[in-house]
Amino acid sequence: GLREAAPRRRRAAAMAAFVRELQRRAGPPLRLEQRAAGGVGCVVWDAALVLAKFLETGACPLGRRRVVELGAGTGAVGIMAATLGWDVGNWELLALRVGNPWHRCQEKLRLPLDPWQGEDVTEFQPPPDYILMADCIYYEESLEPLLKTLKDLTGPDTCVLCCYEQRTMGKNPEIERKYFELLQRDFELEQIPLDRHDEEYRSEDIHIVNIHRKRAVGAQ
Repeated sequence: GLREAAPRRRRAAAMAAFVRELQRRAGPPLRLEQRAAGGVGCVVWDAALVLAKFLETGACPLGRRRVVELGAGTGAVGIMAATLGWDVGNWELLALRVGNPWHRCQEKLRLPLDPWQGEDVTEFQPPPDYILMADCIYYEESLEPLLKTLKDLTGPDTCVLCCYEQRTMGKNPEIERKYFELLQRDFELEQIPLDRHDEEYRSEDIHIVNIHRKRAVGAQ
């Protein structure tokens, strides 16, 4: 279960790396390599597992497959989407090794530039059908660049799925509040109920939010 993740992470701190498996409903598991050194991008966060398994429930229509993942980290979400047949562009270099599914989906994954510094997003136009984000809300200085990237990338029909773990320590509540306050200037938000998450990979403090651009006044 999700709550078992923290002890495993503490035991792994003394190790160079270890592999965490994410079971799939069909086919072999995804094998994600987590490194003790390398920062937050090298950790398999619980929110990434929750979002990956949510995609596997089929809640999102597979007819719309053009996807960009922001803050890919170890790639759990993007790799899962690719195994489901989606055409995925990942924003960050993936520090991972995957089992058999990797050989079938690697051609669907592209590894362009880092979005947090306001990089050009021309490569991803026209706007993707989906943008996937897991646990990207934790650095206050990254909020403005992240929101700029979202505005540059999204079109009127783009669906942003943002999964995050609600944290109560330190500055986290204030950063979270500021993020959603800024986000609502240009976007509409709808929280996906917990009972629509994967039956096993869910937690009351991990939320998935469905985000769309606000329609212009008078738009059809």
